[in-house]
Amino acid sequence: MSVQEYLDKHMLSRRIEDAVNAAVRAKTLDPVLFISNHMRKSVPSVITKVKARQILDSRGIPTVEVDLHTNKGVFRASVPSGASSGMYEAIELRDGEKGTYLGNGVNRAVKNINEKISVALVGMDPTLQSQIDQVMIDLDKTENKSELGANAILAVSIAACKAGAAEKEVPLYKHIADLSGQTSVLLPIPVFTLVTGGKHAGNNLAIQEIMILPVGSKTFEEALQIGSETYHHLKVVITEKYGAHGCNVGEDGGFAPDISSLRDGLDLVQEAIGRTGYKEKIKIAIGVAATEFCIGTKYDLDFMTPNKSGQNFKSGQDMIDIYKELCADYPVVSIEDPFDKEDWEHVKYFSSLGVCQVVGDHLLMSNPKIKTEICVVSPYSGFPLVNQIGTVTEAIEVVKMAKDAQWGVVISQRSGETEDSFIADLSVGLATGQIKAGAPCRGERLAKYNQLLRIEQELGDQAFYIGEKWRT
Repeated sequence: MSVQEYLDKHMLSRRIEDAVNAAVRAKTLDPVLFISNHMRKSVPSVITKVKARQILDSRGIPTVEVDLHTNKGVFRASVPSGASSGMYEAIELRDGEKGTYLGNGVNRAVKNINEKISVALVGMDPTLQSQIDQVMIDLDKTENKSELGANAILAVSIAACKAGAAEKEVPLYKHIADLSGQTSVLLPIPVFTLVTGGKHAGNNLAIQEIMILPVGSKTFEEALQIGSETYHHLKVVITEKYGAHGCNVGEDGGFAPDISSLRDGLDLVQEAIGRTGYKEKIKIAIGVAATEFCIGTKYDLDFMTPNKSGQNFKSGQDMIDIYKELCADYPVVSIEDPFDKEDWEHVKYFSSLGVCQVVGDHLLMSNPKIKTEICVVSPYSGFPLVNQIGTVTEAIEVVKMAKDAQWGVVISQRSGETEDSFIADLSVGLATGQIKAGAPCRGERLAKYNQLLRIEQELGDQAFYIGEKWRT
């Protein structure tokens, strides 16, 4: 084939001429680079390869990482995992070989990506997120994504979302907003973990975490400063009372002093807040994770203390009384998972009291099939998006559903996180208003908070931070 025949076959002459004319009009100082970029943009991007590998999360446990290739670049995503699973959560695929990573390897999920998902997606337009996600759902054919693995599907879904944003040449949060039909973006208020207990730490505290919300901050940058300063004041307070060993941290970066009483933890946080000078700007949140210490219909508040376990049972009504007292005695404005995952009656009643925001995690999980349940719970309740539903498209559906029911939405981390900052862009693009990404320390947590700083700076005068309007 001659050069001219080659040019004619691929219609290159016209394309090159268009690129040269564009370079002349732009008066570019580097015509070769300009023409190269112009030619690249003129070719619609498609997925050319999907390659996965096994990496380690923040707990040193294997998870899935994906590189999704298009003719615009390589887009990487990795997925987190939780220490516990809700009844509706999509299934992580683990190898189960006890001799390798104690059975936690994800080579089966990686193989499914490299040998099945990759073949199905090659040639697809990365901007068509819902179509990409549906192809993977159809390929899996199970209700809970147990065939390919939710960890495999989600990693590819997130990578495709990043590729779609690059193809459209817009920020990731803007692409997510477009996918969801959201006309405006919103910087969320951060929910910082300060004290950790339950299964996320090695102390005797039954509840999972004590957090703060800097509701009085005017910008996200100020909120992060308040969270960081409070965290470091708390370190001093704990050191004074329990010694340096009391400043060991749990899986999400919160301090884990040797305490068993929730009030002791709240007093520590209150004292730290008092030392910051931000007392009027900070509220407190509690993550109970009550499912972890529910036995039958009773709650064992000493389940983390072996010699006392079984001696301090509380009924659902007892727990309601405790929560009401805590909200009266401390500036507690949000309680997460106050009851067992199947204890609907108590969560509905407690939510109806309007004492504080009630956030569901184990009780609800991110699954569209709980729509009928959302409708019967008071709109005072919050709703966290735990990013293990399996695809970006389904996550967007859940947020829409929650907002239609007049619920708040909290974008949430997992206990086993990665350096991927996707949930930061997700919270902005979906205008959720709240993000829970752990303590203001540890790289995998700060990846999310630092990304929100970048987004706020990028938006400039167009940045809208929720602040005091976090409930509305």
